[in-house]
Amino acid sequence: MTARPRAAILPDIVARGGQDATQPARVVVVDDDMELRGELRAALQEAGLTVIAEADNGRDAIDLAAHFRPDVMIMDIVMSNIDGLAATRAIVARAPSVRILLLTASDDVDLGMVGLRAGAAGHQVKGVPVSRIVEAVLRMAAGEPVVGPDLTWRLIESLRALPVGGQGVRPVRSKLTPREWEVLDLLCAGRTVDQIADELVLARDTVRTHVKRLLRKLGAHSQAEAISIANGIRGSFAANGGAAPEDV
Repeated sequence: MTARPRAAILPDIVARGGQDATQPARVVVVDDDMELRGELRAALQEAGLTVIAEADNGRDAIDLAAHFRPDVMIMDIVMSNIDGLAATRAIVARAPSVRILLLTASDDVDLGMVGLRAGAAGHQVKGVPVSRIVEAVLRMAAGEPVVGPDLTWRLIESLRALPVGGQGVRPVRSKLTPREWEVLDLLCAGRTVDQIADELVLARDTVRTHVKRLLRKLGAHSQAEAISIANGIRGSFAANGGAAPEDV
């Protein structure tokens, strides 16, 4: 049995490894504001949700996600240790079924876009009524993404701006992590490993590791073959009138 993470584990914890569909959704709250965590916990529990744990930093959030596989995590972006964006990337890479609701201090649409690219399934601005955050968690637990109108319009604009061939499109579900797709997109754009490392602010060895993993997951034997597979995905996107492939 894996040792439990250091973060606060609440007394009403349920068994690890999933839940019956009739049981309340399981939620983890991650924010360095203890008062806000308390307000959220009380409101979520009042709404019939099960708050199984809390954390005040990204490192503990990653541990909690791996240990409990909650249905939804409420994640602050600005935290010590590991920030919410980095934690989101790590969690989605390990446990893609965990839905993450990011909390930001402002309604900056660009920051919201970065959060969605990191793997979040929802976005709320701090300062909205706590009831709005609870509603977002309920909707996400039911399988619905929660994105505000401004961010929705930005997503639509981004989709309209895609080239006819579908460059940049990604499957709805994929074996590749968001970061591996970023690396593959840049390979398709003709970037070298060194250029990708500079653009993504990563170590060269880290980029090489991402390339090896995406090649293995795609069943490709070379970068050229991986690029060909990606181009085939984009060709399918264009042939289907803009419908993104379901699973690659």
